Amino acid sequence: QVQLVESGGGLVQPGGSLRLSCAASGSIFRPYIMGWYRQAPAKQRELVATITKSGTTNYADSVKGRFTISRDNAKNMGYLQMNSLKPEDTAVYYCNAKYTAGDYWGQGTQVTVSS
Repeated sequence: QVQLVESGGGLVQPGGSLRLSCAASGSIFRPYIMGWYRQAPAKQRELVATITKSGTTNYADSVKGRFTISRDNAKNMGYLQMNSLKPEDTAVYYCNAKYTAGDYWGQGTQVTVSS
Protein backbone atom coordinates (compact mmCIF):
# COMPACT_ATOMS: atom_id res chain seq x y z
CA GLN A 1 0.00 0.00 0.00
CA VAL A 2 1.38 3.38 -1.01
CA GLN A 3 1.92 5.86 1.82
CA LEU A 4 2.73 9.56 1.52
CA VAL A 5 4.08 11.52 4.48
CA GLU A 6 4.40 15.30 4.33
CA SER A 7 6.65 17.41 6.52
CA GLY A 8 7.96 20.95 6.70
CA GLY A 9 4.84 22.96 7.47
CA GLY A 10 4.67 25.58 10.18
CA LEU A 11 4.15 29.21 11.06
CA VAL A 12 5.99 31.83 9.00
CA GLN A 13 5.78 35.59 8.64
CA PRO A 14 4.61 37.19 5.39
CA GLY A 15 7.50 37.28 2.93
CA GLY A 16 9.11 34.24 4.49
CA SER A 17 9.89 30.81 3.06
CA LEU A 18 9.12 27.19 3.81
CA ARG A 19 10.06 23.93 2.14
CA LEU A 20 7.60 21.06 2.20
CA SER A 21 8.71 17.47 1.69
CA CYS A 22 6.73 14.39 0.71
CA ALA A 23 8.11 10.91 1.28
CA ALA A 24 6.51 8.13 -0.77
CA SER A 25 6.76 4.47 0.17
CA GLY A 26 5.08 1.14 -0.48
CA SER A 27 5.64 0.78 -4.23
CA ILE A 28 8.59 -0.29 -6.36
CA PHE A 29 7.32 2.10 -9.03
CA ARG A 30 7.66 5.87 -9.09
CA PRO A 31 4.50 7.96 -9.48
CA TYR A 32 4.04 9.37 -12.97
CA ILE A 33 2.84 12.64 -11.44
CA MET A 34 3.49 14.11 -8.01
CA GLY A 35 1.61 17.16 -6.90
CA TRP A 36 0.78 19.54 -4.10
CA TYR A 37 -2.71 20.71 -3.31
CA ARG A 38 -3.99 22.94 -0.53
CA GLN A 39 -7.22 23.54 1.31
CA ALA A 40 -7.97 26.67 3.28
CA PRO A 41 -10.78 26.80 5.87
CA ALA A 42 -14.23 26.82 4.25
CA LYS A 43 -12.70 26.47 0.77
CA GLN A 44 -12.35 23.60 -1.67
CA ARG A 45 -9.06 21.81 -2.17
CA GLU A 46 -7.11 23.41 -5.01
CA LEU A 47 -4.13 22.53 -7.14
CA VAL A 48 -0.86 24.23 -6.25
CA ALA A 49 1.66 22.50 -8.52
CA THR A 50 2.42 19.22 -10.25
CA ILE A 51 5.52 17.59 -11.69
CA THR A 52 5.81 14.61 -14.01
CA LYS A 53 8.39 11.84 -13.71
CA SER A 54 10.41 13.54 -16.45
CA GLY A 55 10.29 16.91 -14.69
CA THR A 56 7.57 18.83 -16.52
CA THR A 57 5.95 21.24 -14.08
CA ASN A 58 2.62 23.02 -13.82
CA TYR A 59 1.63 25.76 -11.36
CA ALA A 60 -1.47 27.54 -10.24
CA ASP A 61 -1.40 31.17 -11.35
CA SER A 62 -1.50 32.31 -7.73
CA VAL A 63 1.89 30.72 -6.93
CA LYS A 64 3.81 31.14 -10.19
CA GLY A 65 7.14 32.80 -9.61
CA ARG A 66 7.01 32.16 -5.85
CA PHE A 67 6.75 28.36 -5.48
CA THR A 68 8.95 25.69 -7.01
CA ILE A 69 8.03 22.01 -7.19
CA SER A 70 10.70 19.34 -7.55
CA ARG A 71 11.18 15.63 -7.04
CA ASP A 72 13.98 13.15 -6.46
CA ASN A 73 13.04 9.90 -8.18
CA ALA A 74 15.99 8.03 -6.68
CA LYS A 75 14.81 8.88 -3.15
CA ASN A 76 11.10 8.73 -4.01
CA MET A 77 10.64 12.23 -2.60
CA GLY A 78 8.71 15.32 -3.66
CA TYR A 79 9.32 18.90 -2.58
CA LEU A 80 7.63 22.28 -2.64
CA GLN A 81 9.81 25.33 -2.07
CA MET A 82 7.60 28.26 -1.09
CA ASN A 83 9.03 31.78 -1.15
CA SER A 84 7.49 35.22 -0.66
CA LEU A 85 4.68 33.67 1.31
CA LYS A 86 1.45 35.60 1.73
CA PRO A 87 -1.34 35.29 4.32
CA GLU A 88 -3.59 33.90 1.59
CA ASP A 89 -1.21 30.93 1.25
CA THR A 90 -2.39 29.75 4.67
CA ALA A 91 -3.86 26.27 4.25
CA VAL A 92 -3.35 22.59 4.83
CA TYR A 93 -1.03 21.36 2.09
CA TYR A 94 -1.45 17.84 0.74
CA CYS A 95 0.93 15.72 -1.27
CA ASN A 96 -0.60 13.69 -4.11
CA ALA A 97 0.94 10.88 -6.13
CA LYS A 98 -0.59 9.31 -9.22
CA TYR A 99 0.33 5.76 -10.11
CA THR A 100 -1.06 3.52 -12.80
CA ALA A 101 -2.67 1.54 -9.98
CA GLY A 102 -4.25 4.50 -8.22
CA ASP A 103 -4.22 7.98 -6.77
CA TYR A 104 -2.85 8.56 -3.26
CA TRP A 105 -2.87 11.40 -0.72
CA GLY A 106 -0.86 12.31 2.32
CA GLN A 107 -2.36 13.38 5.62
CA GLY A 108 -1.55 17.05 5.08
CA THR A 109 0.69 19.60 6.75
CA GLN A 110 -0.45 22.98 8.05
CA VAL A 111 1.11 26.14 6.65
CA THR A 112 0.22 29.38 8.42
CA VAL A 113 1.43 32.75 7.14
CA SER A 114 0.88 35.43 9.74
CA SER A 115 2.66 38.26 11.49
